[in-house]
Amino acid sequence: MGFFTDAYDLFCISLVTKLLGRLYYYDGSDNPGTLPSNVSSAINGVAFCGTLAGQLFFGWLGDKVGRKRVYGMTLMLMVICSLASGLSFGKEPKSVMVTLCFFRFWLGFGIGGDYPLSATIMSEYANKKTRGAFIVAVFAMQGFGILAGGMVAIIVSSIFKGLHPAPAFEFDHVGSTVPEADYVWRIILMFGALPALATYYWRMKMPETARYTALVAKNAKQAASDMSKVLEVEIEAEQEKIEQQETGGGNDFGLFSSEFVKRHGLHLVGTATTWFLLDIAYYSQNLFQKDIFSAIGWIPPAKTMSAIEEVYKIARAQTLIALCSTVPGYWFTVALIDRVGRFSIQLMGFFFMTVFMFALAIPYHHWTLNGNQIGFVVMYSLTFFFANFGPNATTFVVPAEIFPARLRSTCHGISAAAGKAGAMVGAFGFVYAEKGIGIRNTLIIMAVVNVCGFFFTFLVPESKGKSLEEMSGEAEDQQAVDNNVV
Repeated sequence: MGFFTDAYDLFCISLVTKLLGRLYYYDGSDNPGTLPSNVSSAINGVAFCGTLAGQLFFGWLGDKVGRKRVYGMTLMLMVICSLASGLSFGKEPKSVMVTLCFFRFWLGFGIGGDYPLSATIMSEYANKKTRGAFIVAVFAMQGFGILAGGMVAIIVSSIFKGLHPAPAFEFDHVGSTVPEADYVWRIILMFGALPALATYYWRMKMPETARYTALVAKNAKQAASDMSKVLEVEIEAEQEKIEQQETGGGNDFGLFSSEFVKRHGLHLVGTATTWFLLDIAYYSQNLFQKDIFSAIGWIPPAKTMSAIEEVYKIARAQTLIALCSTVPGYWFTVALIDRVGRFSIQLMGFFFMTVFMFALAIPYHHWTLNGNQIGFVVMYSLTFFFANFGPNATTFVVPAEIFPARLRSTCHGISAAAGKAGAMVGAFGFVYAEKGIGIRNTLIIMAVVNVCGFFFTFLVPESKGKSLEEMSGEAEDQQAVDNNVV
């Protein structure tokens, strides 16, 4: 449910940016709903800045004080900031946008903590046969979050459209945006607090992961007791093994040590760069699909609709894409990741994303002609499908599996933060690229980015069917300690 909320909160903003443009930035032109470039970039990108900071901070904190303790903090931050982002200090455009951006930054900060903690907790609880499927299943809730965002926007805009009918913009510039439309975007944003609030109790009831308690906190007795509760079987504590490991050394290197660089340096480069490159393409595609659909004529021109009707049409288009490609892509990964492996799925995903991006970009003019829009939408949907049945899922899984327990949350946070840096490049860059070089050239750049992701995947090891200790080298270190004792 944490990831359901994360996706809802991050992506619902794209449903209401056009409405914000109509409400606060109408300049008398024939093109309603256009936000100034700097405002559009800030609204779309500020949550990612918060997320990046949150991933680094909470990832580090999760390794320092434990996964469980930090998990509740991130959730409460998300609840408070979701509600607050629908409120405004003042009614001037500047004060509304500043309030929105301030609270969306801290909302992103809370969401950032969910990335390393959810992945680490799930990887440390799961067994090696089905671990990949379990971690992806957590991440796959993103698809349902995006879907829920679209559905909430459809329901809210339908209700307001029925209660407050308005003429299209071309018939009445001012009357097409009814004052009550101001409630629409606020309700859509504030709704994100509900699913987060619903899961707070269950997060607080969850015990600390046994791997953290045993390998990092060095308390075998507590770890055995926690796992006995979870598995409902009696487990014997082996405190002497932990003490042997402490005296044996070998696996107590830090993040900035030469030993870490030697063992895991290239792995961290691989997980961080692939996530960075993926998110440039994935987030710019996701946040600006409404602009792309408008450009090819799949969504009618803004002037032919009232403000609330436009929210409805954008939400309907995004929900359709989520339903047909985003959600199925995740669940294909859940079904196949422990059979096919992470490496193969990631390579295949980057390859097909590249193919479909070039197929959209090179004959771009052909897709804008009347009657060809459905073909464009199908191809565009397939790039989403292969992002989710591909690197969008695997980049989340692998960093939770290949690093040692005491650095796992930190390394996942670093990899995820690199991804969010890519998302910021996508969110800020797309606004300027679309206006500067056009959609066709922007799509070509995204395809080239995917090609780079394909090659950087070769730095990432395959973790299918191996235990976390085998992947991180902790099993070998334990073996060395045992041999020394003998």
